[in-house]
Amino acid sequence: MTPPPRWLLALHSSSAELGVGVRRLDGAGPDRIASFPLGRDLSNQLLSCVEQVLPAAHWPELGRLAVATGPGGFTGTRLSVVMARTLAQQLQLPLDGVGSFLLVARRLGLSQPIWLVQELPRRGLVAGLYGPGAGSSGRQGGAVVELQAPRLHADEASLAAIHPAARHPATVQVAADVAELLAIAQQAHQGGQPAPWQPVLPLYPTSPVGVG
Repeated sequence: MTPPPRWLLALHSSSAELGVGVRRLDGAGPDRIASFPLGRDLSNQLLSCVEQVLPAAHWPELGRLAVATGPGGFTGTRLSVVMARTLAQQLQLPLDGVGSFLLVARRLGLSQPIWLVQELPRRGLVAGLYGPGAGSSGRQGGAVVELQAPRLHADEASLAAIHPAARHPATVQVAADVAELLAIAQQAHQGGQPAPWQPVLPLYPTSPVGVG
């Protein structure tokens, strides 16, 4: 007999640190969030780290999954996205893929548009534009939304040509960003929003051709 769904599981590996979070579907009780500074060891330790937060015996009790899709390191982001997609497919669960820059923006509680920027030495800037959604005024008024998806830009002048917003480092805070990821997934669950796993892919906003 299949156990009833009880848990949300969130994975975030868009930085050198793996974040794993679990929350009850009904929102009761505190979150379980752990971070693991794995770096290049992620491929060898991903499964064991997830099991430290939610043992594999309880994975059949999952009701929804969420994963940070980047921008981030190629290998780290890909591994967590692949694991989330595999679990979602095998357990037939909805999977919410959320950009890591959007998680940072939500945590900042923006009241006006801002560029979140990650510098790539000798390559340019990965930047996305974020701000309050329609009818909102930051954390107190409503959701923060993505106005321009992250992509590679040549320099800061190219950002100003698109929008004169201020710039802020897209600095990951793993535990806080995993909490945001869990909150997004729980809100989607409560709203009955479908989330097929097939469209969830890692985001690599770099181009071998050029930047603009």
